[in-house]
Amino acid sequence: MTQPSTPELVLVEDRTDYALVQINRPEKRNAVNRETRRQMLAAFDRLRGVHKVIVLTGSQTSFCAGVDLKEAVADREAGMGEDPRSDWPEVNLAIRQHPAIFIAAVNGFALGGGSTLINVCDLAIAADEAEIGMPEIGFATYPGLAGPAMQMTLNRKRAAWMILTAERASGKQAAEWGIVNQSVPAAELLTAADELARRIAKFDAAALAACKRALDVIPGSITDWRQAFDFGAKVNAHIRSVSSAQRSGMANFAEGKRNPGQGGSS
Repeated sequence: MTQPSTPELVLVEDRTDYALVQINRPEKRNAVNRETRRQMLAAFDRLRGVHKVIVLTGSQTSFCAGVDLKEAVADREAGMGEDPRSDWPEVNLAIRQHPAIFIAAVNGFALGGGSTLINVCDLAIAADEAEIGMPEIGFATYPGLAGPAMQMTLNRKRAAWMILTAERASGKQAAEWGIVNQSVPAAELLTAADELARRIAKFDAAALAACKRALDVIPGSITDWRQAFDFGAKVNAHIRSVSSAQRSGMANFAEGKRNPGQGGSS
C-alpha cells in the first residue's frame, strides 16, 4: 500500500544570495503544528553554511498565528511530552543559534508564537497591514515564549501594553515601537526584504555570524563599558582567525578601493 505523502508545510526557495523560507499552512493562518515545526527545524539545518541570509515569511495573508493550540491540547490530554524534534522553543532557539542572519517578512497576522518569531529574527520588515499581538491573556495565560521575547525587545510599558491588553499592533505601529525595523505596503514587502537580504549577503559570512552573537552578548551579558570594549576586540580577533575577509577589507581601504557597504548602499 502506498503511504500518504507528508504535506509540504515549509517551502524553501534558493534565491542565490539568500534563502526564502515560507510557512505554508494558510488554512490555519500558518499556525505551526508538530509537523510544521519539524520541517522548519529540518530546513534551518539544511541551510546552515549554505546561505548567509534567510528571509522567513508566511503564505497568503498570515505570517504565523502561533502554535496549533488544538493539537497542543490534544497532545496534553494524551499525555504526550515535549519532543526536541518538534518543540516550539527549539524552533525559536534554532534561529538565535543559527549562523545566518534571519529577516522576518511579516506579511499578515503574527499572533502569539508568530510575534515570538519576529522577535527572535535578527531583522524584520512588516506590511503596513500586518497585525501583531498576543491574545493569551484572554484565556488567562501568560505568553510563555512571546511574552519574554517581547519584553526583551520593548521597554516595560510597551511590553505590558502588548501582554495585558491583547490589542494588536499594525505594521506601522510595530515599526514605531521597534518590534520591526520598518513597515511598507504589503505589495512591496517581499521586494523590500529581497533588497535587504541581498545587501547583507554581500558581507563576509564569518563576520555576520560573529556580529549576530555579539548582539546577544551586549548588553544581554555584558553591561560594563571596559568589558564591552574588550569583548569587541575579541570578536574581531575571532573573525580574523576564521576568515581572511577582514585583512582584505583593510587592504582595500588602504588602497582606496571600496568594500561592500562602504560609501552608501553600493
